Amino acid sequence: MSTTTLKLPAELKARIAPLAAAAGKTPHAWMVEALQAQVGLADLRNAFIEAAHRSAAEVDAGGAVFAMEDVAAYLKGRLAGRRTSRPAALATADTSSRKRARKSAG
Repeated sequence: MSTTTLKLPAELKARIAPLAAAAGKTPHAWMVEALQAQVGLADLRNAFIEAAHRSAAEVDAGGAVFAMEDVAAYLKGRLAGRRTSRPAALATADTSSRKRARKSAG
């Protein structure tokens, strides 16, 4: 373990102390746990973004696409415990037109 010094604003330090006490932790332990939680959230966010980029590349390469309404109906049926058929893929669009649409969208 290494040592890092943090200079906290007085207001923040005053807010942390009772939160740590309520959790039965020292302020130091509470802050370490908070930092670990933020690192975990950042890892999840990065993994989500990477998965989105992989999915976009798959679609751009001609992968299957589905109508949102069909997917929503399928998922709602499954959540309700019904046996439902998977949605059918839409006819594939021209890859270059998909890329142009994505670029113009954002």
